[in-house]
Amino acid sequence: MLTRAAVLYEMQKPTPYADSKPLIIEELNLADPGPGEVLVEMAGAGLCHSDLSTIDGSRPRVMPMVMGHEASGIVREVGPGVHDLQPDDHVVFSFVPLCGHCIPCATGRPALCEPGAAANTAGTLLSGRRPFSSISGQKINHHLGVAAFSEHTVVAQESLIKIDSQLPLSTAALFGCAVMTGVGAVVNTAKIEPGSSVAVFGLGGVGLSTVMGARAAGAETIFAIDLLPDKLERATQVGATHTINASEEDPVELIKDIQNGVDYTFESVGNERVLQQAYAATRRGGTTITIGLPHPSKMFSVPAVSLVAEERTIKGSYMGSAVPRRDLPRFIAMYQAGLLPVDKLRSSTIQLDEINAAFDALATGTAVRQVITFEK
Repeated sequence: MLTRAAVLYEMQKPTPYADSKPLIIEELNLADPGPGEVLVEMAGAGLCHSDLSTIDGSRPRVMPMVMGHEASGIVREVGPGVHDLQPDDHVVFSFVPLCGHCIPCATGRPALCEPGAAANTAGTLLSGRRPFSSISGQKINHHLGVAAFSEHTVVAQESLIKIDSQLPLSTAALFGCAVMTGVGAVVNTAKIEPGSSVAVFGLGGVGLSTVMGARAAGAETIFAIDLLPDKLERATQVGATHTINASEEDPVELIKDIQNGVDYTFESVGNERVLQQAYAATRRGGTTITIGLPHPSKMFSVPAVSLVAEERTIKGSYMGSAVPRRDLPRFIAMYQAGLLPVDKLRSSTIQLDEINAAFDALATGTAVRQVITFEK
């Protein structure tokens, strides 16, 4: 079949993207789903900093590529061997396809699935297939097993989680990355206790999800740190008790003045300097969790003695250390119960043709989550 999609042919094009147009909207051939694969009609796709980090070259990937990884849709066709999904099911995508058989999957850490990571690096599905091709026959790579910026996509069944059909699909898309990563970091990676103190550095979609997850988990004090007043206001709306504009005040000094550091800090910027701030704001015996993805060349250093003498912990959290088929239904139930104000993440809805200008808004920080809507 033919489908319209946003294809990245070249990384590191200059800003503004509205002028340089790194993402080309074009018709592509999309192959039928093979064994264990599913054809999905897209409904909503969020624009995430992980997409931007590929566009600007800080997280290089194979080119050309249909971009996008945070999404929801409706199953339209299933390939041979697919038994858990059927046409008209509503689904959210997991951006790590889970093989279910490797050691990480078998030990409850599917975010680290080894075949899934290899397929994502190669730009293929778990099967090794590339279902997209240009009209001229050039194979087009898949972004993180999803390729969400397309009217239709074909994915491995392991990339899909069936959801409640009553959940609006434009909202459901946000659970695939922002919510799963941010809330997952709180409940799976940090396992924060009620009454804890928390600081979240960086208030994009993931950071704000971390704030709301900390509030839902019972944190008593939640510091939210960013450079932009609008994001600080959103943080207050989703559960922050204190906000700090890091362009005006030193967040580490202020946190230490108020309560001598916090039990848990979360760095969601993807910047090694901010990670050092987060570590410095963590109290003795506390835990620093990093969620952001800096450039692979960037290094992070801390006083080595503090890890022992202060019993400090540093943890990475990828995809919220989530088990998607367990966690997404839980997080959706929390949203439906009013515990996770996920709608506060959405800055606007856009059309596929507006995608380049929308990435300008994401790059400048004027938007949190913009959602492409494909629903007709």
